[in-house]
Amino acid sequence: MTVKAVIFDWAGTMIDHGSRAPMGAFVQVLSEFKVPITVTEARRPMGLPKWDHIKALLTHPDIAGRWRATHGAEPTDRDVDRVFEVFVPLNAAVVTDFADIIPGVLEMMASLRARGLKLGSTTGYTRDIMERLLPVAASQGLVLDNLVCAGDLKSGRPGPLMMYKCFLDLDVWPASTVVKVDDTEVGIAEGIAAGSWSVGVTLSGNATGLSQDELAALSPAERTARRAAATRQLQRAGAHFVIDSAADLGAVIDAIEGRLARGERP
Repeated sequence: MTVKAVIFDWAGTMIDHGSRAPMGAFVQVLSEFKVPITVTEARRPMGLPKWDHIKALLTHPDIAGRWRATHGAEPTDRDVDRVFEVFVPLNAAVVTDFADIIPGVLEMMASLRARGLKLGSTTGYTRDIMERLLPVAASQGLVLDNLVCAGDLKSGRPGPLMMYKCFLDLDVWPASTVVKVDDTEVGIAEGIAAGSWSVGVTLSGNATGLSQDELAALSPAERTARRAAATRQLQRAGAHFVIDSAADLGAVIDAIEGRLARGERP
C-alpha cells in the first residue's frame, strides 16, 4: 500500500509564511466593536472555520470580559454573526497581500505529482475569500486538484467531514493512504479524525507566526527555540510527523510509505 493523496492547508502551509493575513483582520474587526485583542490572542483558535474562530475568541474568558465591559452583556451567537459579517470583507481585502507561496512548496508538489499522488486542500477560509486568493495562487503556479472551504459543509474542522469530501473529490481511499499537512492544531486534529496521517508544519506556519524575513533574522538559538515550541504544540495535537515547512514533505512521504508497507496505520 502506498500514499495516494496529500491534503494541504493553505495559509501558513502553502502560502502566507507565518499565516499573517487573518491576524490583522481579527484584531481590526474586534477593535471596530471596541474590544481590543492582541495578535497572540487572535492566533489561539487558528485553523477553525472563521465563524467558529470568532466565537472561540468571544467566548474566551478574557475577551468575553472585555466585550461585557463594552457592551453590557455576554457575547451571543448573534454577536458572532455581526462580527463575522464585518470580518469576511476585511480578510478578503488583505488576503491577496499575503499570497506569496512558501519557498520550496511548488518544487515539492511537482515531485509528489511525479510520484502519482493527488493533491487536495482544505481551509478555514470561506469560499468568498478563496475566490480572491485562487487566481493569485494560480498565477504563481499553485493549482491543486480540489478545494474544500469553511462553510462548504455543515460541519468543519476539527471534525473529519472536510477531509471526507476530499476523499470523494479525489476518488481516494482508504484514509490511511492520505496525508494531511497543516500548521494548526485544529488542522492536525482534522486529519486524525479522518483516520489519515497528520503532518505538522512548524517554522512557516501559525505555530511560529513569523514572515520569512522575520524568521531569517532570528539567531540560531532563537530559531531552535521557536522550532521546539511549535513542535511541542503540534505533537500535543497528535501530529505523526513534524517538519519545518511543507517543502520538507518528501522524506515524510517516504517514511509513511515504509510504515504502510509494514502494515502500520495512523
